[in-house]
Order: sequence, then structure tokens, then C-alpha cells
Amino acid sequence: MTFQWANPYSTIRIPVFARNIVSTSQPLASQAGLKIIQQGGNAVDAAIATAAVLMIVEPVSNGLGSDMFAIVWDGEKLHGLNASGVAPAAWSPEYYEKKYGLGANGLANRPMRGWDTVSVPGAIAGWAALHKKLGKLSFSEILAPAIQIAHQGYAVTPIVAHKWAAGIPDLINQPGFKEMFMPKGRAPHIGENFTAPGIAKTFEQLCKKGWEDYYQGEIAAAIVKHSTDNGGALQINDLRNYQPDWVDLISTKYRGYDIHEIPPNGQGIGALIALGICEQFNLKDYPVDGVLSQHIQIEAMKLAFADVYEYVADPKSMKIKPSDMLDPSYLKERAKLIDLKKATHFGFGLPNTGGTVYLTTADQSGMMVSFIQSNYMGFGSGVVVPEFGVSLQNRGYGFSMDRRSDNVVAGGKRPFHTIIPAFMTKEVDGKTFPQMSFGVMGGDMQPQGHLQTVVRMLDYQQQPQTACDAPRWKVNRDFTLDVESNLNSETVIGLKALGHELKSIEDPYMDFGSGQFIWRQTDDLNDGYVAASDCRRDGLAAGL
Repeated sequence: MTFQWANPYSTIRIPVFARNIVSTSQPLASQAGLKIIQQGGNAVDAAIATAAVLMIVEPVSNGLGSDMFAIVWDGEKLHGLNASGVAPAAWSPEYYEKKYGLGANGLANRPMRGWDTVSVPGAIAGWAALHKKLGKLSFSEILAPAIQIAHQGYAVTPIVAHKWAAGIPDLINQPGFKEMFMPKGRAPHIGENFTAPGIAKTFEQLCKKGWEDYYQGEIAAAIVKHSTDNGGALQINDLRNYQPDWVDLISTKYRGYDIHEIPPNGQGIGALIALGICEQFNLKDYPVDGVLSQHIQIEAMKLAFADVYEYVADPKSMKIKPSDMLDPSYLKERAKLIDLKKATHFGFGLPNTGGTVYLTTADQSGMMVSFIQSNYMGFGSGVVVPEFGVSLQNRGYGFSMDRRSDNVVAGGKRPFHTIIPAFMTKEVDGKTFPQMSFGVMGGDMQPQGHLQTVVRMLDYQQQPQTACDAPRWKVNRDFTLDVESNLNSETVIGLKALGHELKSIEDPYMDFGSGQFIWRQTDDLNDGYVAASDCRRDGLAAGL
């Protein structure tokens, strides 16, 4: 790939070149990862260390009660890890109907926050699985930077401070939230020091007693007691029985490269569907920021979401196989539905049957890690177990209450998930070459960010930081469109003229996403990598 290195977009970032790189949404986390590599750790060790620090310095997006996913190139092959949690055994449509009644649609009501949105947290078990399979340093060494920051505190960064304050009105009354996140009765101000002694205690206990303590020891007991005391359904067996899954990745070819995602229950398949549809068009025929290039991508994403929202669930419950959704002949037929002269409201097709943080690390041995963890909606459920600093996700809100849906809530089942790491490879003389570890955080924006940045890099040769800085659009759940304010005004007018309904969605957590990218330059490891970090967050790509 010969990139165009000039960047036409307003930016505060430059691409970073190095043989070892950590790219994250927060500078202290990036530095922690590099420190671990300096101490002899590999990219997996650095990813875990970075993820641990992010739980402290970006608590608006993730915490000790998060879920996580990862894709790792170990130097020879790819590994996929699904560490998303399952529903407590007691959950069912009847559980919610009895507790919250029926809505106007005839389905059980459900809360957006609180204990009845908390599925089993998977992140800590995911770290353990990664460490056991691919890690190098001891767990105590890996968590040392996070423990130090949790005890001493850190100056809260501007974007985190903004999102923190935005979450207070919705979460202030959730059990444990004020004790953890409002130490002075309010959100911390920019530059104000924030400590997390509960998180430090948990990390120290995990170093001393092992990962298992979170799922069956003292920490587990504290989580379950907090659940019981506050009307939650989570019990000790829900934690004790949980295991993350190593999974086979799903992929599609795009412009000669292979794009890989974690299979459902996540929405990564949406990015692959959209790319497979865009593969049917020669986007180079149109200007990169012009109306038709953007229109085709938007319509491809709408087609992808129509299928994703209909079919994606825990894979054990899906009636349609992911491979059928990605069948090239099916995607070719779906592409024919795109009208270059107007926007279309698409329904789902019928295939032939047969608050998030993203980080990426790479080291000079060739190991590359694409890693994501999240509490979902900002602070997630808003529920915190203060003694151990465990702030819990609200992934249970991703379930459907419709008994006809593949994604209907049920005990022991994984919900539809938004967080998705991604990876790009290329076949060279019959050998798989690792090309890029990447991801774009931000709810439904994630597959859309994957699509838009990959198209910019592979169709238009924009270098990673340029592709990251470029203006984005976002297809909303109602298939209306949001666009960033810096998108070309003539393009916006053109999209409206084609019938796209533009709508401003106020969302202080997700906005237009935030990406991190590491691109391996050649097959010679001495040539290292080039990395980008999204200017929509407080982040940093750092190398040595």
C-alpha cells in the first residue's frame, strides 16, 4: 500500500512510526502499555496493562464490570476471544413482565440502568484467558502501573470530564455510584485529581489470589451481596459458571485484503456485510468526500443493519448462519438494491440458509492485538460495588423482550453486543500477512467506523491518521442520518437531495466514535508500524 501522506483534514494528531506501539484513547494508558513492553512484556501483556489503566482513567466508558473482545495475531495466526457475559439464570420475559409490567407494545418493560441490566461481567475472565494463552510477564507486573495510578490518582482529562458530568443526572441514584464517582458531590473538573482505591484493592487482590477471586471468591461475594441487597438477580453460580470463548473469526475480502471480525453475538458482521456490498462498486470513480461515494457507503450500512438487527443474537439462538449472511452471491444481490439516484428504506433480506474503550498494541516480535472493552452506555448500569470499585455494564439492555426474536432474553444467554475489535490481513504468496489491528469505539457507530476508515485507506489510499481524522456520518437506529459538522457542505446538500433524512442525535457518550489503528508497514519487522489515534478523544499513539 502506497499511502497519500498529506492530510487535508483539520487535526491535532500526526501518524506515529515505531517498532513497538500502543494506541489508546488516553495518554496514561498508552504509556502504561509501553512501560510493560520496555520491561520485556509482549503486545498481549501491554494490552492488559493498558486496559487496566483505562478502567481508572476513562471510567465513563469501562470498568471492572465490563465485557471485552480481542483479536490477536501471535506472529503466525489469528486468535479470536469473546469475553462477553451471559444473562443471570433468573432472567426471562416473565421475570421482567412480573417486575415492570407490560408496555404499549405488549412486551415486558425493562429498565435502561440498574441491576436488572447487569449481565455477568466478562472482562476479567477475558484478561485471564488472554494471559494464560499468550501472555509473558506475571500478572503482578502487568497490573503494577494501574495499581499505582489508582492509589495516587490522575488529572481528569477534558473529554472524560465532559462525559462524566453528562452522565450524572441519569446515574446519581444508582446504588454505589455517588460513593465511587462523585467524591466531592459532583463530577471531577478538568485537571482535578481522582483516585480509585477500590479498583486498586481489586487489582491487588487479583495479583495475590488469582483471577478466580472475581468469580468465586471475596470479590464475587461482594458483587452478589450488592445485587441481592438492591433487588438484582445475579447470583454466585452465575459468576462461578462463566467462561469466555475462543472463537473462529468471520471475514470478508475487500480490495484484495481480508477483514476479520468476532462472530455474533457481536455486530462486527455488519461491517463485513457493508464492505461486501461496497466491493460491488468501484468507489474510486467518485471523489472521496463526494456525494456518491458517501451515499453508496451509507446505503450499504443501512442494508447491513437491516439484517444485523433482525438476525444477530447469541449464535446458539440464531436461525440464520453468519456464513449465509456473508455469502458473496447474497451480498451481490443486496448491492443491486442500492439506487444511485435516491436513498432507500431497506428491509432485512433472506439469506440462503445452510461507553467503550478500544486499544491496539503491537511489538517488535510481530505480535499485534486488537482489543475492546466496555460498560456500554457511558457508565453502564450506573451500579457500583464501592468496596472493590466494580462499576458494572448494562449489556442486558441489549436483549429483546419479544419471544419471537432470536435475541429474546434468557438465562445463560449472551445479548446482542455492540463492541467489536477488527483485524486486517493480506495473502502474500500463499502466506497470511498481518496488516492492521484496528477498531472504532462508540455503540452503533463501530461497524460504521470500520467501514468508513477501511474504504478511505484501501480505496483512496488515505494514511491511517487521515482516515481517522476525516469527517464521519452515522446511520441511526431509525435509519435517519447524522453527519459531523465538518463534512463537506455540498455533500450534505447532495445527500439531502437524494432523500437522506438528516437528524441530530444528542449522545454525549457515543457521538461519532473514536478509533485507534496500527498498520504494519512491510514483512520486515525492522520497518515497524505506523499508528493513528482519534482526535475525538483524549488519546495517544505512542511508540518506542
